[in-house]
Amino acid sequence: MREVTYKGLTFVPYLEKEKIQARISELAKQITEECRGTRPLFLCVLNGAFPFAADLFRAVDLNDAEISFIRLKSYEGTSSTGVVKEVIGLDDDIEGRTVIVVEDIVDTGKTIDNLVNDLRAKNPLDIKIATLLFKPESLKTDIKPDYVGFEIPSDFIIGFGLDLDGLARNLPDIWVLSERHDS
Repeated sequence: MREVTYKGLTFVPYLEKEKIQARISELAKQITEECRGTRPLFLCVLNGAFPFAADLFRAVDLNDAEISFIRLKSYEGTSSTGVVKEVIGLDDDIEGRTVIVVEDIVDTGKTIDNLVNDLRAKNPLDIKIATLLFKPESLKTDIKPDYVGFEIPSDFIIGFGLDLDGLARNLPDIWVLSERHDS
């Protein structure tokens, strides 16, 4: 069986890059249809959403779409700290615009809920959430993403932007923590 190990934890394949890319294409078509005639701003939440945002943004067929970046942090190791810290802020004027927040994963929903509340204060026309991964079992807010790549269980995953203390973001596939742990 294929596996990778980071920080003494063993991970096994979960979602292969071909399946991820196929789903991103489907989401891009949906966003293109729903946002035609608008000038949406894709707001990529760094660092984890970068690969997803880049692929999604390139696949969307909207001439007036723009992309910007914000960096938030609420994870340390394999668990959420519960405290959201904004590291790099949004400088773009979003008043009257459709904002598509692009996240790698919506887990408890606390990070995205805080961000959406901050964005609402800037008077956008609409705020939509695009997430590659959604863990509905872990959700602790009323946030419901508009565009979901995959609904997954509450397992810890890495790859395709998702990390373990900064490691494994560059893996082209998504890997799940194995039941077997190295000592």
